[in-house]
Amino acid sequence: MKALFIGGTGTISTEISRLCVKQGWQLTLLNRGNASSRVPEGARVICADIRNEEHVRAAIGGETFDVVADFIAFTEEDVQRDIRLFRGRCAQYFFISSASAYQKPLSSPWITEGTPLHNPCWQYSRDKIACENALMKAYHEELFPVTIIRPSHTYCERSIPVALHGGKGGFQVAERIRLGKPVIVPGDGATLWTLTHSRDFAVAFVGLMGNVHALGEVFHITGDESLTWNQIYECIGRAVGQKPRMVHIPSDTLGLLNPDWVGNLLGDKSNTVLFDNSKIKRAVPQFHTTIRFDQGVREAVEYAYSHPECQYFDPAFDAWCDNVAEAYERLAMALPRFVKG
Repeated sequence: MKALFIGGTGTISTEISRLCVKQGWQLTLLNRGNASSRVPEGARVICADIRNEEHVRAAIGGETFDVVADFIAFTEEDVQRDIRLFRGRCAQYFFISSASAYQKPLSSPWITEGTPLHNPCWQYSRDKIACENALMKAYHEELFPVTIIRPSHTYCERSIPVALHGGKGGFQVAERIRLGKPVIVPGDGATLWTLTHSRDFAVAFVGLMGNVHALGEVFHITGDESLTWNQIYECIGRAVGQKPRMVHIPSDTLGLLNPDWVGNLLGDKSNTVLFDNSKIKRAVPQFHTTIRFDQGVREAVEYAYSHPECQYFDPAFDAWCDNVAEAYERLAMALPRFVKG
């Protein structure tokens, strides 16, 4: 069985690539070659930029594939290009959408694949919805063999998942916890959130590859464990050996301080969602959570602190956290106290 992954070395896709090779797939990765160290032994690499359609067409020649998966398609233009490139050349095409596409505000915290898609807070999510609509139109009109995947918050050994960070990822937040500095947590920290380790995610994804029950279908792939953000930060604290000092600030206030956070918070992480995983488990019975978050984040923390290339310090975000935490706590202390009359 032959598979072509566009990308294949990212947070989600690296473990999928490894598992594919382990299970005997003939795997080709098409990417720009920027993460060659994460290419599994036995995989072939085609160095090309998927945004250059004619270059890609020439690079893959007359090859056909049992599976094509695009891990870096974000807009309708991206998937229309893929439809042109792989129409009649693959038996199954995977699009990686997002669970953030589910309706906000929620009518119910229980999410199934049939929950409506609508996110007025985040353009990223609206673009993913447009991609899904274009692909399902192609499926209905010409049987383009699409399978749509909606991940929620997936992390790997190289990433420390947090609710809020600057432009360089979650390491700076873990470092603040380690040093006993205040960390900003959106809302009251009681929102339930689902985190999925990429190794668990890979089992479900690879189980859908070549699966006759997956054509024309949508699956979210998420873990079975839900934690509050307070619990998530406490797990990170235990991993770095320091109890976190959390400063809770409303998400809409944080959105005012940085409009770039509005979609990520109000359109995603500030909403309690509970995923019904029965559909993916029917299609891939071997899929279930094997890595609890406290175990997975300890691995991620140990990896980050033993690999300097993963230590993305963010001085600007660090200083902002100091200033905002101090100002917010000072303001809270200055507010008039209620006295029962």
